[in-house]
Amino acid sequence: MSLAFSLERQVALSAVARACRLTSSVFNKLVKNETVTKDDKSPVTVGDYSAQAVVNTILSRAFPDDPIVGEEDASDLKSGTSETAQTLRKRITELANEALTADLAYGDVADWGLGPGQERTTEELLNAIDRGNHAGGPTGRMWTLDPIDGTKGFLRGEQYAVCLALIVNSRVELGVMGCPNLPHDLSKPDGPRGSIFVAVRGQGAEQRTLTLGDPKPLQLPHLPISELSFLESVEAAHSSHSFNDRVSSTLGITKPPTRMDSQAKYCALARGDGGAYLRMPTGVGYKEKIWDHASGSLLVTEAGGMITDGRGAPLDFGLGRTLGENFGIVAAGAEVHPLIIAAIKQVNEQKV
Repeated sequence: MSLAFSLERQVALSAVARACRLTSSVFNKLVKNETVTKDDKSPVTVGDYSAQAVVNTILSRAFPDDPIVGEEDASDLKSGTSETAQTLRKRITELANEALTADLAYGDVADWGLGPGQERTTEELLNAIDRGNHAGGPTGRMWTLDPIDGTKGFLRGEQYAVCLALIVNSRVELGVMGCPNLPHDLSKPDGPRGSIFVAVRGQGAEQRTLTLGDPKPLQLPHLPISELSFLESVEAAHSSHSFNDRVSSTLGITKPPTRMDSQAKYCALARGDGGAYLRMPTGVGYKEKIWDHASGSLLVTEAGGMITDGRGAPLDFGLGRTLGENFGIVAAGAEVHPLIIAAIKQVNEQKV
């Protein structure tokens, strides 16, 4: 008897591995006129669009009826008439087809790339990007994708992640994350780097190489509070560093935090780097996107940890494209998670 979601796992691993290959290539080739700006002023590169085109094309081949909740939208690319827009469309087409048709071998993982002569047209690839416009919701199957989570980290040559998850009836059942720049050992930043992380509900979590070899099971270590350090965002606009410092002080944590972009923090946590991920809101009204936490949340729980909002309530992936009103994110080992929630409550009460 095959395990649940075995086909979905194979397809997701193949899609993320190819997207990781693409994003690494884009970083080495990136030029300034291949960057545009979103309404929120965050940078978006040709890599975001190309990676979403690759992943959505593969998902559409394997599961044509499954909707996708993706971060990127191709409307500006489709309507743009400037030389920059034309250059972007051309590069996206080239890069996506190169990634989709590359002759790759992934050992025990079935490959879902395209064969020679099966390249997609620019129109087909832009339409694939826009398959990510699903609104989300509480029922049915849907995929959620962030093609480059941590775009600023990507542009700096630091941490980013390709994040893909399958949600069924509001529950994350499968998560795959590729982290091309994540060191195998955080204490050796100049050593080997690049891994893909995968979790299936009830089947555990594991780490693989970027070529999907050398699978290693993940298990959060049991760390006492005295040995914890927080994993937190680089960008202060994404998470309140000062609030985190007060929580650390309340708990008696003395180790400095480790700051990195993207869901790579979830991957680092799941393999035992740090012990806790704290992301507390910096203001009223911000809503976390489901693609920023779906795959990471399952990875942590399948590695034996806990994840909730800052009040200890479970995350709800059935509200649409966001997690609703933001009360922060807390992920940690099961034995210390309640202590962190209690410290957050104490710090909040001190502010009143």
